[in-house]
Amino acid sequence: MPAKSVFVGIDVAKRKLDIAARPSGDYWTCDYDDAALCDLIKRLRRLRPQLVVMEATGGYEFALVLALADAGLPLYVANPRQVRDFGRGLGILEKTDKVDAKLLAHFAEVVRPQPRPMLSESMRKFRGLVLRRQQLVAMLTAEENRRATAIEELRGSIEAHIRWLAEELSTLEAQLRQLISTDPAWCEQDRILRSAKGVGPVLSWSLIAGLPELGQLDRREIAKLAGTAPLARDSGTFKGRRAIFGGRSAIRAVLYMGALSAARHNVPIRALYQRLIAAGKLKKVALVACMRKLLTILNAMVRDHKPWQPAPCPA
Repeated sequence: MPAKSVFVGIDVAKRKLDIAARPSGDYWTCDYDDAALCDLIKRLRRLRPQLVVMEATGGYEFALVLALADAGLPLYVANPRQVRDFGRGLGILEKTDKVDAKLLAHFAEVVRPQPRPMLSESMRKFRGLVLRRQQLVAMLTAEENRRATAIEELRGSIEAHIRWLAEELSTLEAQLRQLISTDPAWCEQDRILRSAKGVGPVLSWSLIAGLPELGQLDRREIAKLAGTAPLARDSGTFKGRRAIFGGRSAIRAVLYMGALSAARHNVPIRALYQRLIAAGKLKKVALVACMRKLLTILNAMVRDHKPWQPAPCPA
């Protein structure tokens, strides 16, 4: 008889790993350090798992991801919400490290998501810079909002922090431009994306870093992945409004800003926006449609390796 496939779930904490395997039901823990990782890799190699699943933990999983990738083990880093919803569907409401590890192994066995290739070192650096830029912009916005209502004694400190954040943001954006220029593929994709009106450097960088599937999926799949696809909420005779949710929120946020610009300056997107408003659609609904249209266009541009050159609008 052929050997049963093995599925492994790993719950990652700062100093400890909880590991569970299915269908055997094995469970063990180990420290989260270099020596323990070496022993864990040896044990996993003996198990020959079909899939190893862990959750994204905000960075703690990174060393383990690298070790598993170097060992050639099939790995999937899951969205925590996806695994949590899976557990609720099974009636698992408890949350401990042991329960989480076993749930991850069960998720791997039942759902069997496709393992994802390890990101290159340059892409990991690029993603880190894009994420840091988002953090700096959020801090800068918060400080500017505080300055408006701050008492006189605090305003100088806030303004000094604003200047420092602005300098850090400028330095980081220079690093992003430099990193883009070192990779011919990124350079070409950046050129193609920014040929469309409404797409500036921030949207282009965000798509390269956060939506690598761009150009590889069809328009419906890419819209759903980015969280711009209208999802049905119908049941029986009830017909609910379509709404967007899920997907990659960071991508959706920058697409929204891109759609705002495109609705003013990009002729086909502007025509779509005006047509929807004239039909009585809410402005936010019209902008979401513009986001989806803009993403569809960009997806086709990257797929075909061609800058977008729309036909002139009829007089």
